[in-house]
Amino acid sequence: MTDTTRNTHAPIESYALIGDCETAALVCLDGSIDWLCWPDFGSDACFARLLGTEENGRWLVAPATEVQKTTRKYRDHTLILETTYETADFAVMLIDFMPIRGTNSDIVRIVKGIRGSAPMKMEMSLRFNYGATVPWVTRRHGGIRAIAGPDLVVLHTKAPLIGKGLTTVSEFTVNAGETVDFVMTYGPSHLHAPRTIDVNEALRETQDFWEKWAADNCYQGPYREAVERSFITLKALTYQPTGGIVAAVTTSLPEQLGGSRNWDYRFCWLRDATFTLLSFMFGGYYQEAKAWQQWLLRAIAGSPDQVQIMYGLAGQRFLPEREIPWLTGYENSKPVRIGNAASEQLQLDIYGEVMAAFHHTLSRMGKDGEQSFSMLRAMVQHLETIWQEPDEGIWETRGGRQHFTYSKVMAWVAFDRAIKAAGMLHANAPVERWQKVRTKIHDEICARGYNEKLGSFVQSYGSEHLDASLLLMPLTGFLPPEDPRVKGTLKAIEGNLMSGGLVLRYNTEKVSDGLPPGEGVFLACSFWMVSALKLQGRDADASELFERVLSLANDVGLLAEEYDTSAKRLVGNFPQALSHISLVNAAINLAGFNAPPTK
Repeated sequence: MTDTTRNTHAPIESYALIGDCETAALVCLDGSIDWLCWPDFGSDACFARLLGTEENGRWLVAPATEVQKTTRKYRDHTLILETTYETADFAVMLIDFMPIRGTNSDIVRIVKGIRGSAPMKMEMSLRFNYGATVPWVTRRHGGIRAIAGPDLVVLHTKAPLIGKGLTTVSEFTVNAGETVDFVMTYGPSHLHAPRTIDVNEALRETQDFWEKWAADNCYQGPYREAVERSFITLKALTYQPTGGIVAAVTTSLPEQLGGSRNWDYRFCWLRDATFTLLSFMFGGYYQEAKAWQQWLLRAIAGSPDQVQIMYGLAGQRFLPEREIPWLTGYENSKPVRIGNAASEQLQLDIYGEVMAAFHHTLSRMGKDGEQSFSMLRAMVQHLETIWQEPDEGIWETRGGRQHFTYSKVMAWVAFDRAIKAAGMLHANAPVERWQKVRTKIHDEICARGYNEKLGSFVQSYGSEHLDASLLLMPLTGFLPPEDPRVKGTLKAIEGNLMSGGLVLRYNTEKVSDGLPPGEGVFLACSFWMVSALKLQGRDADASELFERVLSLANDVGLLAEEYDTSAKRLVGNFPQALSHISLVNAAINLAGFNAPPTK
């Protein structure tokens, strides 16, 4: 089993995800839930061992003796996790899931005897406020109640419970054919304690929900199992009340072990909009696509000069960044950050992503966008006044603004899609003026963003640095795949921006981005290259790279943001929405799969 003693951290790939479409928990291979934010993705963590120690909160259910074999899987087509522990004397299964939320949020853990008689232990340490606050714990019939300020958690079980230090513990035995259940429920502390749920009924309903949702997947191409798991993961990262999708359920998992590139990803990025909408529509998930589009339109509503790159779950704009000094960080990777100062950056590419998302939904889901286009028209008109300014770019650099090539490409996309949308809607718009701006941007990029010596487009005007975002240029329609400059860019990135057969975002050793150099390979970039290779007709190379990236997923099919090719470990926040979105879109491109008709 993985060593998860007090002063060490389990590898990121040791974790599996369970969730209720409003928040999620990470379950380690050893049976410990080490990360949970309640009541929603953006709330303070009450189990924060992932970024600290056991004293910062965790919930362990595991055999009380050393096991010889540990295996786990999700039940087919669901987010119900089954972990089996075996010795010569016994086999026991731990079933973990979160019912789709009703009045309250629950975590259910079922210990099921498979063979022999298994001695078990349970250790639960709730620590609110990111591991800092010890709750007041009292006994109640069939369990305990824990309160700290606004937060109330109730644990129900028939297993014996005792207090040991500041931890609730249990020792029990489960025989073959027996089950012992634990149900933890969250509620506001000023209300009555939530009622106990029926565990068997909750399990049936949860399985039914996920099986029915997965059955709607229309994708029938290669790698369907990986695509389905990615769709289920994206659904789990969706905040159901608003339709927003968080980039990850974690904060501050490092892009370099021991480094400082540690960010809070529990927010919704506009940049993900186009990729996400494409994924959901190609999968036949038009309800989710529509909900994401509606979230997007609500979030950016208001003055067009105040559009942000990212928002909270409900579209909140104020996302101040601060550091949490009492958490040691994952493998001593500091600082641990809460909030994200990148929300205040200027990133011109988001205008293109928003307009591309609108154009895609307009094309696939009907011409009902006149009111939305009115707002987006104002946004594009604002872009007319700022597209020539430098920005912080797609990678949210903190080393000062530059004229990033990809940002300008997406500014071109914004005008291109606005022109097309106006034509589809027969809307009142300054189309001729926009056409002139579109041409001007295109000419400028080709003149200033292309390096003749390298035979490649470069990261920013006048630079000699490569950037993986440029792989997306032919996918946007900016230039055709057969254009020599597009081919040259792909060749340059293949030859100079890869590590261990995978694609780097850019070379942090050479590019001054305001942070110490060093990070893993950004997995979405390799999936982008898969699509770029496919467009070049290099099908075998595209498939080989796709399978190489796919092999980096953990045993239950989850991907983090990045991969450390030296340590051979996943790094960065986990599971990462953009990694799974890019997986789906690369698989769709490989298969030449067409989106199904709208329902």
